[in-house]
Amino acid sequence: MRCTLVCTAAALALVGCTAGPDHVPPPAPASRALDAGRFLRAGDGDAAAPLARWWQGLDDPELARLIEQGLSQAPALAAAEARMRQARAGLVASKAGQLPSLGTSLLYANAKLPENSIGGSNGQIDLFNAGFDAHWELDLWGGKRRDAERARADAEAAEARLANAHVALSAEIARAYVWLRARQAGQRVLGERLALQRQLADIAQQRFAAGTAPRQTVETSRAAMARSEAELALADGEVAAITDGLAVLTGQVPGALDGLANGPVPLPPAQVGIGDPAAMLARRPDIRAAERQLAAASARIGIEKARRFPSVSFMGLIGIGGNKAGDVFDTANLSTIVLPRLSWSFLDFGRGAAAVRGSEAARDAALADYRGQVLAALQDAESALARFGAARLALARQSGAAAHAGEIARLDALRAGAGTLPRAAALQSEAQALDARLAELSARADLTLAYVALAKALGLGWERPDG
Repeated sequence: MRCTLVCTAAALALVGCTAGPDHVPPPAPASRALDAGRFLRAGDGDAAAPLARWWQGLDDPELARLIEQGLSQAPALAAAEARMRQARAGLVASKAGQLPSLGTSLLYANAKLPENSIGGSNGQIDLFNAGFDAHWELDLWGGKRRDAERARADAEAAEARLANAHVALSAEIARAYVWLRARQAGQRVLGERLALQRQLADIAQQRFAAGTAPRQTVETSRAAMARSEAELALADGEVAAITDGLAVLTGQVPGALDGLANGPVPLPPAQVGIGDPAAMLARRPDIRAAERQLAAASARIGIEKARRFPSVSFMGLIGIGGNKAGDVFDTANLSTIVLPRLSWSFLDFGRGAAAVRGSEAARDAALADYRGQVLAALQDAESALARFGAARLALARQSGAAAHAGEIARLDALRAGAGTLPRAAALQSEAQALDARLAELSARADLTLAYVALAKALGLGWERPDG
């Protein structure tokens, strides 16, 4: 009889159906840029595959060190990693829920009952028992399997969110680093320009004292000098603030990077690989997280539908005992109990149907969120690519302008040395050349920042555990 019950239970478990819809990833919306080929390359020539560690393309060891430090020490990543471990633990628990549960127990009971109620003389009884118990609820309708699917999707979504945190943090560290280098370089140029403007102010004052220049020239030169002093003071404050922000992003206390040596603004490589747009969408962990959340929402429909059907469970008890303590060691006192149980809440006044409709609405909301995430990712990538191309062109133009301004300043310095041009005019040309250098520095930083934004839009900055 016992064998028949076990075999019947196994057969029911094998033939049980799975309630609810199977998750099918929705197709990604098309983009005009895909057909136009705008994703194929960011420059001339063949485009190489994009690097997961995209910052290596900037060829800046200090930046690479800071990003690696941030990815290993930042509190934000530690929190995301803990949530991923929590979700994985939930997956293990959900899988274990499909298996029988086993337990053991030791029991002692003392009861005082009315005399002769159990055939005794004093109405008192002792009970000693040691045994094992097992419980197994058959997954006839696939509710537990759907719950395992839900837990697996939640765990994979947590992994994707951790990867997205890697993407965002690496981009934030690179952005702060580029701004820091740009401000440090700007400090040096502003200092040079301020020194020139002080010379111009002195020359204007001397000419005014000699009666060869109006007071307006003096005031104009002093106003320009004051503006440069203000810009330099702001630059000093920004360098300190950006340095502290960079320290926090890398998991350090403010002030930890105060001794960071100056360096140039890094530039992206000549060729920037974009790759296949479909692969780009697959790389973006935020899209992966949204798709996994959709899968989890779909699995919850099956969970709620399975709850509306009858459930069958088995409980088994094996024990040894009697009314004396020594009886728990006497195998002649062995007892076994098998308790099959059928339960069905067939009259719930619509609660089950409402739960199913609610889970279907949650699935529809997750689908809308996923589609919105894909469209936002396409827009992000297209915009980042357009800005990157424009920034590259702008830097080329600003570099040309800076070269022309520098040549003009050199020629005017020669003329001033030969006595054919006033010294003040030569200094003005040199100050204009410094302004052109500041504009070139800004364009250089804009290009690198556009490269950082492009890397983030492509979902770069993390690697799959399997390679």
